[in-house]
Amino acid sequence: MISQRTVFRWIHIVFSIPILGYIYSPFERIPDYAPATRFVFVPIMVLTGLWMWKGHVVRRLVAKPPAQPNTADNL
Repeated sequence: MISQRTVFRWIHIVFSIPILGYIYSPFERIPDYAPATRFVFVPIMVLTGLWMWKGHVVRRLVAKPPAQPNTADNL
């Protein structure tokens, strides 16, 4: 079974390839790649990188706290 981290890692790698093309492409072709790079590839790469780095913290903040035993029933 593929873990969630592996999926995010591959998304991160695949979406960073066009950014390398943007950086190393000839200067006159940069306007062709600019909107997709700025609004799609970089945000997805940043979000997947942050999720791989601090996703466990976000999941812990969003998760419901464990149910505490009711002390009134024990009396």
